[in-house]
Amino acid sequence: MHEIRWHGRGGQGAVTSSKILAEAAFRSGWSGVTAAPSFGAERRGAPITASTRMAEEPIRILSQVTTPDVVVVLDDSLITVARPEAGLQSGGVIIVNTVKPRAELGLPADVRVVTADVTGSAMAAGVVVGGTPMVNTAILGSIAAATGFVTLESVEAAIAGAFPPGPAAKNIEAARLAFECTKA
Repeated sequence: MHEIRWHGRGGQGAVTSSKILAEAAFRSGWSGVTAAPSFGAERRGAPITASTRMAEEPIRILSQVTTPDVVVVLDDSLITVARPEAGLQSGGVIIVNTVKPRAELGLPADVRVVTADVTGSAMAAGVVVGGTPMVNTAILGSIAAATGFVTLESVEAAIAGAFPPGPAAKNIEAARLAFECTKA
């Protein structure tokens, strides 16, 4: 089983993306998939987490992911607040939306970190709401590139199923751009 923990801020779409990733995983052949949010009465901008699990058999675990294989960070300012490396399994990876060099992120040296300018990808594709780039679907492309758990094609199909045609096309383009700019 692969377990993914998402770190984002309220309103960034981490919960939506955890669900879209579960759909992409199912389309990639994983028969067991789950997605779950974890938040209370937080307001827009407050740190939140979400979880996605994928396995070859049905998943009966409903708790939050505490020992992930993969951690997804939608906003690099959360690194010092949320400690995304906490509980990361040996050999795991942290995928960060950032333009900063890895050395400036403040993550332990023994942790595999993959970065991508997901914000730039969202802006280039026109995935902007109220002047704010929506990075949640774009980073799905980075997850496909960094892990191989899902294919870019399954991500595209899951996005197409989650949005009307116009917005879906922009979100698919953002995921493609993020896939291409993902750096290990």
